[in-house]
Amino acid sequence: MPPKIAMIGAGSIGFTRKLVQDILTVPELSEAEFAFTDINKKNLEMVRRLALRDIRANRKPAKLTATTNRRRALEGAGYVFCTVRVGGLEAFQFDVDIPLKYGIDQCVGDTLCAGGIMYGQRGIPVLLGICRDIRELAPGAVFMNYANPMAMLTWACNKYGRVNAIGLCHGVEGGCQQIADALGIPRRELDITCAGINHQTWYVSVKHRGREMRGKLLDAFERHPVYSKTEKVRIDMLRRFGYYTTESNGHVSEYVPWYRKRPGEIRKWVDLSCWINGETGGYLRVCREERNWFETDFQKWLDEPAPTYCPENRSLEHGSYIIEAIETGRVYRGHFNTVNRGIIPNLPPDCVIEAPGYVDRTGLNMPVAGELPLACAATCNASVSVQRMAVEAAIHGDPDLLKQAMLHDPLTAAVCNPAFIS
Repeated sequence: MPPKIAMIGAGSIGFTRKLVQDILTVPELSEAEFAFTDINKKNLEMVRRLALRDIRANRKPAKLTATTNRRRALEGAGYVFCTVRVGGLEAFQFDVDIPLKYGIDQCVGDTLCAGGIMYGQRGIPVLLGICRDIRELAPGAVFMNYANPMAMLTWACNKYGRVNAIGLCHGVEGGCQQIADALGIPRRELDITCAGINHQTWYVSVKHRGREMRGKLLDAFERHPVYSKTEKVRIDMLRRFGYYTTESNGHVSEYVPWYRKRPGEIRKWVDLSCWINGETGGYLRVCREERNWFETDFQKWLDEPAPTYCPENRSLEHGSYIIEAIETGRVYRGHFNTVNRGIIPNLPPDCVIEAPGYVDRTGLNMPVAGELPLACAATCNASVSVQRMAVEAAIHGDPDLLKQAMLHDPLTAAVCNPAFIS
């Protein structure tokens, strides 16, 4: 039987179209059934029309339905994607603006820090509802979560949702390409291993033809004409830790206490040529612009030629490769977010880590990655403690625990005294 693939939060038009394209690039998946669901009827209809036009233009026999009834979309699904933004951009605005009143300057605010903690309080109850529906309507389905805060949501889904959730993020691949560019070596020739937690994953090994290249990274990045300007935080951490981290300059700068705590010094560490390099509230601004594009560019997208479903146009997003591996047995290797259980021994066994693994017909397999370097582990463990308290606060509705999570957040604590936080 062709697999049924449910997409929750399908109104994220660009991402949903690309994921459908990636999946239908695989010949064995050409008859897949897609079930889109979203609470935004308008966006849902737009993505349905675009995706259906693309499918027909590529002469694929795949089926597509769209409904605002989540349970109907989930019924009988073998695979479930979650890309929801709980609270929408209106709530996201509060995640950025309220902390900023107290001096907590965030570029993104969706993973850790004050904004990420509050985002998790909204998202966890919603994802637990999705987990309940999966248990009832699609037992055994592979649940792939793209929603942030990735680690907190995936942690809650596994522990309290009783669903085997995998967290998927493209940060590792983005950093891999940067390393290849800095070293002047084609990406395909590098053998790279990352381990850590989502958005704080470390390139613990970078090999070229069996030779370890990690010791050459600092000089390569400092000399690079672009990255030396756009990745100042990551380069500084590489200088002090000896390991490059996966996430963008803007992201990582708000997860640690050192770079955004004094307003007069922030500009030293960020580059305003692109939001992702550290612009205050940059991701919120870009999300607003993209929402406007949905309104103004929809007809233009319909009038344009449909994208061609072919291997050359397939993205690096994990989702389609996971389904391909399970359905065909072709092994896919990548980096995945899952419950630790000793994969990284010097991080807590119950936290959600990001590490190398592979997928085949049996599902996800995660070999032991080994211990992180001590400084990398210390940074991750500080974040894990915040994540743990934030998850438990959301589960139990505990405001004291929520305040304690804020008190222990690295950047929040660096900027605010306890009275401001609580």
